[in-house]
Amino acid sequence: MPLFLRVILALLSLAVGAGMAAIAVFLGLYLYYAPGLPAVDSLREVRLQTPMQVYSSDGHLLGEFAEQRREPLAISEMPERLLQAFIAAEDERFYQHRGVDPLGLLRAGIHVFSTGERTQGGSTITMQLARNFFLTRDRTYERKIREIFLALQIERELTKDQILELYLNKIFLGQRAYGVAAAAKVYFGRDLEELELDQMAILAALPKAPSTTNPITSPERARNRRDYVLRRMLQLDLITPEEHAKAVARPVLGQRHAANAEVDAPWVAEAARQVAVNLWGEDAYVRGLRIYTTIDGDAQEAANAALREGLLDYDQRHGYRGPEMGLDASVVDDPEARRQVLAEMGPSGGLLFPAVVVESDREGVLVDGATVGEHRLAGEDLAWAKPAEEPVSEWLQRGDVVRIRPTTEGGWRLSQVPEVTGAVVAQAPDDGAILALAGGFDFFTQRFNHALQAERQPGSAFKPLLYALALQDGMMPSSTLMDAPLVLGDPALGAEWRPENYSRSFHGATTMREALANSRNLASIRLLNTLGVDKTHEELDQFGVRRAQHPRNLSMALGTGTVTPMEINNAYIPFANGGQLTTPWLIARIEEVDGTLIYQAPTERACPAPCDDPAGQQLEFVTAQGPLQFADPVPTLEPGVAWQMSQMLGGVIRSGTGRRALELGREDLAGKTGTTNSYRDAWFVGFNAELAATAWIGFDDNRELGSRETGGRAALPIWMGFMQRSLAGTPEAPIERPEDLVEVALLPETGQRTTDDDPRGYREWLLPEQIPERSASIPSTADDPDAREGGRRGIESQPEFIF
Repeated sequence: MPLFLRVILALLSLAVGAGMAAIAVFLGLYLYYAPGLPAVDSLREVRLQTPMQVYSSDGHLLGEFAEQRREPLAISEMPERLLQAFIAAEDERFYQHRGVDPLGLLRAGIHVFSTGERTQGGSTITMQLARNFFLTRDRTYERKIREIFLALQIERELTKDQILELYLNKIFLGQRAYGVAAAAKVYFGRDLEELELDQMAILAALPKAPSTTNPITSPERARNRRDYVLRRMLQLDLITPEEHAKAVARPVLGQRHAANAEVDAPWVAEAARQVAVNLWGEDAYVRGLRIYTTIDGDAQEAANAALREGLLDYDQRHGYRGPEMGLDASVVDDPEARRQVLAEMGPSGGLLFPAVVVESDREGVLVDGATVGEHRLAGEDLAWAKPAEEPVSEWLQRGDVVRIRPTTEGGWRLSQVPEVTGAVVAQAPDDGAILALAGGFDFFTQRFNHALQAERQPGSAFKPLLYALALQDGMMPSSTLMDAPLVLGDPALGAEWRPENYSRSFHGATTMREALANSRNLASIRLLNTLGVDKTHEELDQFGVRRAQHPRNLSMALGTGTVTPMEINNAYIPFANGGQLTTPWLIARIEEVDGTLIYQAPTERACPAPCDDPAGQQLEFVTAQGPLQFADPVPTLEPGVAWQMSQMLGGVIRSGTGRRALELGREDLAGKTGTTNSYRDAWFVGFNAELAATAWIGFDDNRELGSRETGGRAALPIWMGFMQRSLAGTPEAPIERPEDLVEVALLPETGQRTTDDDPRGYREWLLPEQIPERSASIPSTADDPDAREGGRRGIESQPEFIF
């Protein structure tokens, strides 16, 4: 046999032997590792971790919570160019191999042999998928072997499109973004279909080193990797030379885009998050929950705007406190550096933008903001803060960091972040659903939810609860109370107490209606004394307030206990809905990412009747802020009493301490002001048949708001701003009078019933048990001019002692 044939046969024998040895080694490795490999058929049922999202009742995003941002998409929803970019960058033979690319492994092996470095792994997309789902990222040969076997199994279980879809939804792409859809939002603030070719290439360049080559942390490295991907696409004839040239010419702009809430309701989103975590623990962040709340998007935006405007108005009434900080001259001289400082500060309340003074003269200043550019402030832009006749340059100097806010005319004016805080909360009277909730000025500087958590004295806003109990006890809106001096020797108070009216004057005999409308303290204390402190304290449960938070003494009449804005708002709802006590509730339904319904409130607002909990049980949504789940309203006041209270509280607006609300031009509104001792809290709680809302303002450290900062001055404008926006264009919704009321004629001097044709009589709607007998003797003030006319001197001379 010729020598060359013997050589060929020897080589063939050697090759066959080597191949058989390789096959034997491969089979041996497979038999060794196969029992320990995970079952890849689980990929058919895989549930990708997706964030928890919170929505308003009308489907607008309120907030998103997750350790990983991910938005799974079907491969049919992904642009073809994006798929091509990833295949060109990661695995050009993806549709030809069966999970492992021998050429890629050979290339990686040669590289290791020649350089001693394992910088080229030879991993296909299928192998990367196996690693991402089942293995660690340890760079060991054992892991690579497992990766190969898993990839082969995956290719037997899934189609190529299924593999690519899982890969593009699972892969980590930096900045806590998992999957291409989430990465598009994080890096570019766009949906996938809105991306340009160069942006798709940037995403396809990320799998190799997502933390160090992304456009936010390393724009230059991101450009180099992007250009590599575009070059590969050109070499594979996936793009034209013209498309390539245009794409590589575009700049790489790095900016992180957060999930954009469509309605600004961070306190609501946080409350919903707490509910979910209480129910499902940390798993709530990864199972793709969609929590739909009762929040009305328009009402929420109205609450935000009204509260912020009211807090800013109060803050500006009390003067300018000066710049927030000063920047070094070297920073001010460098536009890039100063804007970086301001960008890190960010806007407050989405309204007040930080800016640095770059020029200052006698008449005004030139300021530069990180996102709003340069603006000249002078004249009216500074008027509220400018000391009289003092040059602007004396109190605003170069380098000072201030806050500016846009004006309705398109300009800018000086402002400041208010130190005072507040809350607005609104509910639907028919079922107690929370329609709006603003817990402060800016969530990201103070996350404390004042609407749900702030325990504050309600002051006179508490009085309607006592007056309702008095009506329920048989008194009439026209029953007489004495507004005259008192000296209280209640042992529970520890000393004599001489309460006063806000006006420091007294009005003698006055009706319950007038006493409530004008917030007469002394008349209200006498009313509580008549009702009985202990009895009244026990009956506070009728309004859903916590008795333990209120004193068991006569000071209770002046609201010296504590309530949250939500609590007092809910306590007024029976006046608006015919006497039904509701439970505030926030969660309408909860769905999983695939649309599976796991909770739905059993109410018409959440679903049409008949409506049952799909899980067959009521979930206990109890948080640190109290119950937030739906509960059926409970009768607590007679409908007639509730209507009478609505009319009496309407008098607060028509002729009492809430007269400013007449500016809204509506006749269906009712409510009550509240001001606490030393002006530490200011309230307004009000409603019509469709909406009940509360506005509160105060300092967290409980300092005084300042002289004359009453509920009517500080809180009522906030409530009015909310109601004006929320009720715009809606018909009036007065409280409907129930049928159990009877119209009777009463004598104004005595309250005694008279005949319907008596010209001296006035008309009053009363419950049957409230109607006085015609022969009843009711004390008259007709012969006491001091009492009848409120003669201050005569009353002061003989104060009444109550012990």
